[in-house]
Amino acid sequence: MAKAKVFIFAPNDEKGDSHKKLEDNGCELVLGKAGWHNPQGDNEAEMVSMAQGAHALVGTSIRSSPISQEIMKASKDLRVVAKYTIGVDDVDVDAATEMGIMVCHAPTESNWGGVAEGTITGMLTMLKRTRERDRHLKSGGEWRDLSHQGTYVGSREMDGYPGIVLGIIGLGRIGTRVAKLMKPWGMRMIACDPYVPDEKFAEAGVEKVDLATLLRESDVVTLHVVLTKETRHMMGMAQFSQMKKDAIFINTSRGYCVNEPELTEALENDVISGAVLDVFEDEPLSMDSPLRKLGDKVIMSPHMVSSNKGSGLHPGVVWATSSVLTALRGEVPDNVYNKEVIEQWKSRFGGKSLL
Repeated sequence: MAKAKVFIFAPNDEKGDSHKKLEDNGCELVLGKAGWHNPQGDNEAEMVSMAQGAHALVGTSIRSSPISQEIMKASKDLRVVAKYTIGVDDVDVDAATEMGIMVCHAPTESNWGGVAEGTITGMLTMLKRTRERDRHLKSGGEWRDLSHQGTYVGSREMDGYPGIVLGIIGLGRIGTRVAKLMKPWGMRMIACDPYVPDEKFAEAGVEKVDLATLLRESDVVTLHVVLTKETRHMMGMAQFSQMKKDAIFINTSRGYCVNEPELTEALENDVISGAVLDVFEDEPLSMDSPLRKLGDKVIMSPHMVSSNKGSGLHPGVVWATSSVLTALRGEVPDNVYNKEVIEQWKSRFGGKSLL
């Protein structure tokens, strides 16, 4: 009989390696349903039932039914909740910490690197008026329409043109990668993040400023924060009103970091000139969302900026599987998100292997 029970609440193991590795180590697997990936519905009761007696929960993002306290309470022996993805906003981390459960995530470069590339793609598409020029030419309009003039992004040595000012809110993996990718362009880059040391700003080639300065001086403001109580709705009309009228705003982090109705109002009333959005407060975006009616003022994608050929979730699946097996052996994985729980966890499960 299997010693350890693993509830895979949102399976995404296309190669089958993860499931086989868990079973080869003596784990009993309980698989969730593919439909739970959809961002609608309430499956908590069914998930509670399937989580009974589980020692580990693992899976990809699951918007419809987050890993709640009730789901985690279904098993008094639960050790770890491991995500295939970077974000843990669909896990009640506070409850897990109180219960002495580790939450692990998988900040793989294949994921966060893709977000950085998508951020820059959206920025350049907006600034260079790529969509407008393409549509104009295909529609048979006059050869050139000067209203489709783009923005010169980088600095120039020959005549001293300074280029745009790029403002990065959040200097974690993604924000830092954006800065490093844009560094050769030579524009001024500024960033704010109260949680990283000063030397990291210098390493990324950005100037440290406060949020008010960043909003006031940036031509492009790009948001790269995790969703927490502090960052929920951190961008609203008060912040957009501090930005330049011709500035654009980019959000590839989480929808709830932005007050969506106030962003819509800011765009409708030309408080800012445009936005690039990969995430929304409610997903999928409703068909009657006013954001759909803003034309070229917005570039939108369905929360898939990190979905790229040559990347995918597989590295995260491998990492999360390793985290589960490590925890089931009574050891601490290398990617614990709620690090403050580690000592409490060690007192409960340290050295107690189920494999």
